[in-house]
Amino acid sequence: MRDGTGQNPQTRIEQVMESVRMRIGGRHLVAGSRLPSVRVQAKAMGVSVSTVVEAYERLVAEGAIRSRPGAGFFVSGTPAPLALAEVAPRRERAIDPLWISRQALEADSGTLMPGCGWLPADWMFESGIRKALRAAARAESADLVDYASPLGLRSLREILARRLSAHGVEAAPGQVLLAESGTHAIDLVCRLLLEPGDRVLVDDPCYFNFHALLKAHRAKAVGVPFTPAGPDLEAFGAALREHAPRLYITNAAIHNPTGAMLSPVVAHRLLKLAEEAGLIIVEDDIFADFEETPAPRLAAFDGLSRVIAIGSFSKTLSASLRCGYIAARPDWIENLTDLKIATSFGSGRLSAAILAAALTDGAYRKHMDMVRRRLAEARQSVAAALAPLGIEPWVRPAAGMFLWCRLPGEADAAELAQDCLRRGVVLAPGNAFSLSQTAKGFLRFNVAQCAQKSDLEAVVAALRESLPAVTPSAMRNGR
Repeated sequence: MRDGTGQNPQTRIEQVMESVRMRIGGRHLVAGSRLPSVRVQAKAMGVSVSTVVEAYERLVAEGAIRSRPGAGFFVSGTPAPLALAEVAPRRERAIDPLWISRQALEADSGTLMPGCGWLPADWMFESGIRKALRAAARAESADLVDYASPLGLRSLREILARRLSAHGVEAAPGQVLLAESGTHAIDLVCRLLLEPGDRVLVDDPCYFNFHALLKAHRAKAVGVPFTPAGPDLEAFGAALREHAPRLYITNAAIHNPTGAMLSPVVAHRLLKLAEEAGLIIVEDDIFADFEETPAPRLAAFDGLSRVIAIGSFSKTLSASLRCGYIAARPDWIENLTDLKIATSFGSGRLSAAILAAALTDGAYRKHMDMVRRRLAEARQSVAAALAPLGIEPWVRPAAGMFLWCRLPGEADAAELAQDCLRRGVVLAPGNAFSLSQTAKGFLRFNVAQCAQKSDLEAVVAALRESLPAVTPSAMRNGR
């Protein structure tokens, strides 16, 4: 039976229940919180009081909430598992960080993925990994089956210390801690330095998983507009004064998603602002080996006083070798080591040994020379193919795999991504990277995933069919 609105009453009850579950799952309602009264909830959702009463009673039966006669309904004492997808409003789910990651990680072999954040498998240092695996198979038993030291395999830490020094970052091997990945490295730093409710500055736009990690730590992200030379310093200073943030998380060298690089002038002024405000900076250097010419490192200018350097090699060697690192001042490394033991106990000794062997293989340098050449060619070819559609890069990156592109007219990148997904193409819409949600007209393109002529043609064809706001004349004129 349906009422005068055409809706099934049963459906309205389920809608109320789902709304409450979402708020509990997103921790907007925590254990012990009082739910809105049935009259307030009924008015807010445009349903009858009896509908809300029935929904609340069913949730009581499920154990999700409990009733206190005369006082109302309250969230049950056991906290619900955190649902990161519900921390943001549900209407943003189609463009949130987890949407892009899921589509790319779950894609089948026939899906084109210009929206993903890694190189194609055949661009990776596969021969070096296989060689390192053969060497590992002949290693002592301890290397195959035992835990590593708390800091991680010393030989790899020594290699990383030398690599950091090449970028002007002076860190002894004892100041380098191995983590399970670059993401795990940031997670450990957040565990060490953040309390729920702390403010953290991020670039706007920035790598989307920074948003997800900060939500997981109950921190409040504050976006600072990003320019071709780095963060907008006036906005950065204003954010420091208004929010008193604990951390600033950013990319070293090649910025994700824009491909821009920090200028030395901006770097020096930013560090001065950070020192005056007592701000700690986390610098993610995951794209270091893609650089043609080394860019400024905040960690180098600062001497690891208030800057923490992190990184991994999942973008250049292997995403299957889960190994990242943290370089920081000794007292922080000491506390991070305890946290690492508490959360993951020991390092992956085998993966660290394989990574160390691959990094010291003379062929790795030649391999990366080839990758940089291929990326330079791909940046040009992809930009040229997108231009007739009116899709233009925000900046022309000097290195790296990303083009941050502006769409023509009033095209909505989220809608475009949904439509292209049905055509077998995974895109990365701009607002997934933007805390302020001001990048609806942008897409991040991974040029390595479009380097094959046939793949690029298929991506361009999908975009041409899906772009509703581009007129034929605009496409001919490249606007």
